Amino acid sequence: MKALNKLLFLGLGFGLFACSTPQSDFGVYQQSDGTIGVHAPKTAKENEAQEAALVECKKQGKRTVTILESRKTVNDRFPITYIYLCR
Repeated sequence: MKALNKLLFLGLGFGLFACSTPQSDFGVYQQSDGTIGVHAPKTAKENEAQEAALVECKKQGKRTVTILESRKTVNDRFPITYIYLCR
């Protein structure tokens, strides 16, 4: 029974991982004012962009991110840019 639970948990985890957008598809950068910008690909969800920003914030020793702005761009590869504040 324990082996079955582990297998189900592993399968669920892999399924969620397979459905998410890879981190390398995001353009993450720190702006001069200290905020984090995330260029998101067409297929990305907002929570995936937030996770990419959180990784960058953790490099600065911060633990949370707050969205400040989202805007459309003219870039076909990254049609949306999100701006986050590290806290």
